[in-house]
This record gives sequence, C-alpha cells and structure tokens, in this order.
Amino acid sequence: MIDKTVNDKIIHAAGAFADYNTVIEIGPGMGALTEHILQESPQNYWVVELDDRFVEYLPKKFPALRDRIIHKDFLEVDLYQFQANLPLLMLGNFPYNISTQIMFKIIESRPIVAVMIGMFQKEVALRIASKHKQKDYGILSVLTQAYYDVEYLFDVPPASFNPPPKVDSGVLKIQLKPEDPIGFDYKKLKLVVKAAFNQRRKTLRNSMKGLNIQSPEFEKFTNLRPEQCSVEDFIEMSRMIL
Repeated sequence: MIDKTVNDKIIHAAGAFADYNTVIEIGPGMGALTEHILQESPQNYWVVELDDRFVEYLPKKFPALRDRIIHKDFLEVDLYQFQANLPLLMLGNFPYNISTQIMFKIIESRPIVAVMIGMFQKEVALRIASKHKQKDYGILSVLTQAYYDVEYLFDVPPASFNPPPKVDSGVLKIQLKPEDPIGFDYKKLKLVVKAAFNQRRKTLRNSMKGLNIQSPEFEKFTNLRPEQCSVEDFIEMSRMIL
C-alpha cells in the first residue's frame, strides 16, 4: 500500500481506539497500516502475520510490537483467547486468497469481534454488503448480515499499491448488532442459505427440496428465487428445520 490516504480513511472509520480493549491487525506486511494504528496508542494491540520475513522485520521497525506478533495463519488463530478483553476491533488489508474464509471465521467466532474494518477484493466486498434483490447478494451476504451491520466504505484502485494488483479493492466496516439474534441456529441458517444459493436460478421449492421442510409457512417462499429473499426471510426459513 503506497497511498497513505487509504490508511488514514481506515483509521478514521475505526473511530476512537480507546473504545476497544483489544485491537488485532491481520496481515500487516511491512507495516503501512500498522504505523497509523500505533499512532492511536491502542490497548492490547496484536498483529497476525504468517510470512517469516515480515515477522522478523516488523519488531525492528516498530519496537512496540515485540512479543505482540502472532506468527500464524489467521485461520488457525483461536479468537476466543481474547474474550477476557472485549470489545475487540479487527483491521487489515486482508489476503485476498483467504478473505472469504476470514469472514466465515469472524461470523463463527461471534461475538468476539465487535467491529471489523477490512480491505477485500472489490467483488468480495460487494458480495458481503449486498442487499436482497441485488446481483451480488448471496451466501456471504446473508450470513454476515444476520449478525452484523455492514457498510461499504470506499473503493481502492490498483494504483494505490506497488505493485498494482489486477483487481480493484473495497473497504468494508462491519459492526456487531446490539443484541446477538436469538431464535435461530447458525448451522441451520447456513444449511438453508447454501441450499438456496447453490442453485440460485431455481425457485426455493426445487433448490431446498432436500431439506424436507414441512412447515405450511414455507409455502409463501416456494416460488421465489434466493435473491428475492431478505436476511430475515432466510432466518424465518431456518426456524422451520427440525
């Protein structure tokens, strides 16, 4: 990242760092965003970095990071180790090859992550933020928005990087809803959503046939395609699975 204004905008979107007892940065690399975060003097600040070169480099550039680097693939990090120091803010220019898995991990580790501000490949960011009846609306949209309020903040062009990637990027902010939704099960919701969107051209009558939903309330959804159903609709359908 060579465009400092992008990092400034990410930091500004985070608001007051004093509001968080833990701050985690994913994939700091050479510390372009790290430098901005350290200026905010966050409490209990950790970085997660897999690359040996950056793990060696970062504490030399930023002595405050000594003993604050988690040398792991983020997907292998147990976020529940931070549950004694919540709320938690997560930031990062996420590795695009695992960004979808990162989102699933955040969702499945709720409510550890109160706020996440992250840079994704633009098409992934749009997918997460899309509402029903929009073309990018899908599995990740529904599962994220069931628990988090999602805001698409801004685009990041390839020229902001050196070397420039072949794709545009987008920055998202997600914020845990004030109360963890109750009355439905995440595993059942995921089952419903995957069944629907894995055959998104079909009506729900056909795509969800294998779930054997017997509730008469399901009838109102049967002639719809998945993109026509809101997050609340999918939650309602998930409650119909025994």
